[in-house]
Amino acid sequence: MTSSASAATNSQLPTIAFIGGGNMASAIIGGLIHQGHPASQIEVVEPWADARAALQKNYGIEAQPEAGPALQRARIVVWAVKPQTFKDAAAQAKAHTESALHLSVAAGIRSDSIAQWLGTERVVRTMPNTPALVGKGMSALYARPTVDTAERAQVEAIMASTGEFLWVDTEKQLDAVTALSGSGPAYVFYFLEAMTRAGMGMGLTEQQAHQLAVGTFVGASELARRSDEPPAVLRQRVTSKGGTTYAALQSMEAAGVAASFEAAMRAAEHRAHELGNEFGA
Repeated sequence: MTSSASAATNSQLPTIAFIGGGNMASAIIGGLIHQGHPASQIEVVEPWADARAALQKNYGIEAQPEAGPALQRARIVVWAVKPQTFKDAAAQAKAHTESALHLSVAAGIRSDSIAQWLGTERVVRTMPNTPALVGKGMSALYARPTVDTAERAQVEAIMASTGEFLWVDTEKQLDAVTALSGSGPAYVFYFLEAMTRAGMGMGLTEQQAHQLAVGTFVGASELARRSDEPPAVLRQRVTSKGGTTYAALQSMEAAGVAASFEAAMRAAEHRAHELGNEFGA
């Protein structure tokens, strides 16, 4: 895998179209507008009236209910649709997007399928995650060989508006990315729920337990980000044999938490692969 911090500025980005206007599309759109990309240079196709209304209210974008000639002015098309609807959406938009660079945020759908459906090799896949909604996303990118350096830079500029990104060398790695960071926020929320319930069970209020749990995740993550030491060493520094942390970790080990967690991520990776088989070309 390779990471990159360089990206074209949003002022250099052309008109961008979004097929799908839900949460992830809104996160990217919000990030682009926040960094100076004009709403007038964004087209959106979104069949749901409520989602179109939200785009109008939040960003002043008049989304269209179906693909049409307005898409032809877009030089980049972002596919923010559910895997099971991608093929049909591509069939409707293909005639209007043949000259565009295509960026997919749909989980599981492989670039071979996207290239076949859209009749172009200029395809990039990315796996973002929901912290993009607050500008703290983590995304991985894979480009087909025909995507050139300038087009990669444009994709970087789009994804940088939502947080951090890195490039992967093989498309297969995106299944692992899906399991790790794409689905990852749900794992964090799962643990936050459990920590909050435990805190309440030990006499804290829900607000107190929630604040302590969230603050602990934020602080520990930032410490891990800034430290040159691996997580195992950081964990050991908090764990005195016979102490409270030691007791907690011993309980988790006895319950097989680590092994179960790794198995869960394998299940997510496997499902990402299945999605490509089920809904791909």
